[in-house]
Amino acid sequence: MRGRAWALIAVVTLAGRGGQAQGTDSAAPPVPPPSPPPPAPALIARSAPRPEYWLRPAASLLVPGTGQLLAHQDRGAVYLAAELIGLLRYAHLTSQGRGEARRYRALALDVGRRQFAPTLRDTVFEYYETMERFTASGRYNLAPGPALVPESDPATYNGTVWLFARQTYWADPNTPPDPSTPAYMRAVEFYQAHAVGPDFLWSWSDASLEQGVFREAIRKSDAAYRRAQNQLGLLLANHVLSAIDALISSRLAAAAGRSTTLETTVTPGAAFMRVTIEF
Repeated sequence: MRGRAWALIAVVTLAGRGGQAQGTDSAAPPVPPPSPPPPAPALIARSAPRPEYWLRPAASLLVPGTGQLLAHQDRGAVYLAAELIGLLRYAHLTSQGRGEARRYRALALDVGRRQFAPTLRDTVFEYYETMERFTASGRYNLAPGPALVPESDPATYNGTVWLFARQTYWADPNTPPDPSTPAYMRAVEFYQAHAVGPDFLWSWSDASLEQGVFREAIRKSDAAYRRAQNQLGLLLANHVLSAIDALISSRLAAAAGRSTTLETTVTPGAAFMRVTIEF
């Protein structure tokens, strides 16, 4: 009996342990710990927009003073005023040169060429310069027929051309070679290429006063056109100086981080530049 009791207790004990083990095996697995949240994406810092260094210089290069006016700098009005004055001066000088040119062309046609009944009214400027130096053009052909006999008077323009041709191609300018020789033919070809033709002959023989006025008109026209060209150079310098001023001012202001002022002064003998940075 006692042996059976111990056996029964042992069976009950093993059964209890088996049940406990089975209960443990059938339990739900442990829940893993929550994973940490993914890190937030790093924010990419945006760089500050780069200043447009070219805007003000380009504006001043096109129209002087506009780059300075965009930066609220009063000296921009000086550049702009200089541009307007220069343009007006250029237009005035150009108009003056054209007026004097019309004047000497009219004198050449109505006085110097009138007796030759010209059919062509105008030609290149070198022709009028020749009229200024010589009193008369001389005749183009001294022969009445088709054969060409050049002007022989060296006091006239055509006579001077024929003298130079003879000195260039003839062995002796006072002794003509045979007309069929190459030397004679080359001299004639030179004369035909440089002498004044029948349509542009002139003479100031009885109009010395008018020739003096003609020379003065040419001189005034040349001087006006020359000053106009110089004025164009000043206008270009104003464009470049205003653009450089705007470029340096904007770059210095960006580098210093403060308001920067660049003052330029141009005199006939020198140029000055002063930079002011506010603190």
